[in-house]
Amino acid sequence: MPTAAIQASGLVKWFGEGEARTLALNQVSLEAYLGEMLYIVGPSGSGKTTLLSVLSGILRPNAGSVLLEKNDIWQLDSDELALLRLNKIGFVFQDYHLFPRLSTAENVAIPLILRRVPWEAALEEAKKYLEIVGLKARAELLPVKLSGGEQQRVAIARAIISQPDILIMDEPTASLDGDTGRDIVSFVRHKLLNQNRSVVIVTHDERIYEFADRTLEMEDGRLDGRE
Repeated sequence: MPTAAIQASGLVKWFGEGEARTLALNQVSLEAYLGEMLYIVGPSGSGKTTLLSVLSGILRPNAGSVLLEKNDIWQLDSDELALLRLNKIGFVFQDYHLFPRLSTAENVAIPLILRRVPWEAALEEAKKYLEIVGLKARAELLPVKLSGGEQQRVAIARAIISQPDILIMDEPTASLDGDTGRDIVSFVRHKLLNQNRSVVIVTHDERIYEFADRTLEMEDGRLDGRE
């Protein structure tokens, strides 16, 4: 049996109160396994990004549990949760979230700086990860000098520099042309996915569906399996 990296059960999340309350997650349960690339697909507004935020420890659910290594992350205090996100989960945001005044290498080094790795050592390690994503020669450039595909690769390098067990990507191809988007996801599939890592991708880009091991579909806050 495959090993579960994430086990989520009965997740409920709403926004607002009273008549204005909107149910974003409605009793959502799922498992993501080590060695697997899992897709969560569905139309805009179906709850996909909310689900990722809950699974990654960013957004607290109103009900339900998320188990990592059999421990419910939502029973941790804020400091413990921050450490878990730093060490166990790599998150690649749809809009990259790179710091515009930091160089490419400095952006990638941020997780190590937060772990109190000395500055120079963190930068040297960041350059190694930029080489992994094919951007070693761009280490000193600011993000504004990079293409969209290059910025996405920087975000990936930053997400994996802590060697997380779980890599979560929110619409990784949304701002990219078709060929670049496929190249990014193919790279993650063939270079970063291994038996000690789970990759969870939210997307509605049918051009990259072929890379998934398994696909779950969201609609109106509910999650269903699909071929």
